[in-house]
Amino acid sequence: MKKLALYWQILIGMLLGVLLGLVLSQFAWGSQFVQDWIKPFGNIFINSLKLIAIPLILGSLIKGVSDLKDISQLSTIGLKTISLYILTTFVAVSIGLTIVNLVQPGRHIAENTRNELLTEYAGEASERKTDAQQQLDAGPLQALENIVPDNIFGAATDNTNMLQVIFFAIFFGIGMILIPEKQASPVKKFFDSFNHVILKMIDLIMMTAPFGVFALLAALVTEAPSGDLFIALGMYAVSVLLGLSMMIAFYILAVWLITKKTPSYFIKGIAPAQLLGFSTSSSAATLPLTMERVEDYLGVDKSIASFVLPIGATINMDGTSLYQAVAAVFIAQAFGMDLTLTAQLGIIVTATLASIGSAAVPGAGMVMLVIVLAQAGIPEAGLALIFAIDRPLDMFRTTVNLTGDAAVAMIVNKSETKNL
Repeated sequence: MKKLALYWQILIGMLLGVLLGLVLSQFAWGSQFVQDWIKPFGNIFINSLKLIAIPLILGSLIKGVSDLKDISQLSTIGLKTISLYILTTFVAVSIGLTIVNLVQPGRHIAENTRNELLTEYAGEASERKTDAQQQLDAGPLQALENIVPDNIFGAATDNTNMLQVIFFAIFFGIGMILIPEKQASPVKKFFDSFNHVILKMIDLIMMTAPFGVFALLAALVTEAPSGDLFIALGMYAVSVLLGLSMMIAFYILAVWLITKKTPSYFIKGIAPAQLLGFSTSSSAATLPLTMERVEDYLGVDKSIASFVLPIGATINMDGTSLYQAVAAVFIAQAFGMDLTLTAQLGIIVTATLASIGSAAVPGAGMVMLVIVLAQAGIPEAGLALIFAIDRPLDMFRTTVNLTGDAAVAMIVNKSETKNL
């Protein structure tokens, strides 16, 4: 018998968790039973995601930056590529924040349900509010000062210091680029292998996702047995899909205005790669087909495509960044937290930088979301609200990710046509 795909397993786990929670919530002892015997497995799953966050950032980001060693020979192309990737990621996060603030999916949760959530996670929420107040009381340049750690080992022991870890990883990668290749080679090989090990660990963690989702949803339903949670969840999904659709439109418009290629030409050329990316939820797995379509059907020079697209599969995660922005604000809204403009700007910076270290494999986006939540002072327990539908949305995010890679390749190719 053919094994069920992981996303089906997760959906089944979600359904069974909701059903069990609804049934047990009818009994006086049901809630306590779930708390004692089921919820701990959900907490273990969340902890495993948090456990892997810093190693994933270090491995993926150092590898991604050090892979740019060819930028010394292709400095102009490299500068254009990185600048465009950062720009599109910034646009994606901004679109996500705009939509989630307009739609406000978390506001569909009734006040009594929100109070139950806050009561359940009172300790964690209180810590976050204290951290947020300290940030408000700090000077205008405190956020910039906090990015540079005085001890990387100390910074790596706390997920709330993730921007410091990202800074160190980028700084370390740049240092590897600037020393002779022979000297950097052993370190690069180590981090390449380290990155592969971390990705395999993510695979192992994701194998337990159906059980983790089952436990989290069962606990969530017994703690706050209200249908408005699921209405809000539906609005959250609509917000993410609306943002991703707008991002696709942004790519089409950019390609049309800059390269003068029609929308139908662009979509027809990249469509097969989009479909493969949708089914695999992996930009890395789709990379060979993406390169073929971009070179043979979109007219990008091979030297450009072979440089721009592999980098994009590593550091350009526009769909993932957009989703992280929507998810972070949605969870904050669900917990009744009002994020300040400073906090939301912090989400833009963190999500943009974290996307550089987001591995091009299924499930990595959820690990990166832990980073964004921690940096913004939002309770990580809110992951329970969104994890159940993360996998289907991941398929759409991957489609956006690789579409952005193709669009940037076409724009860079257009700007370099005279030099080729």
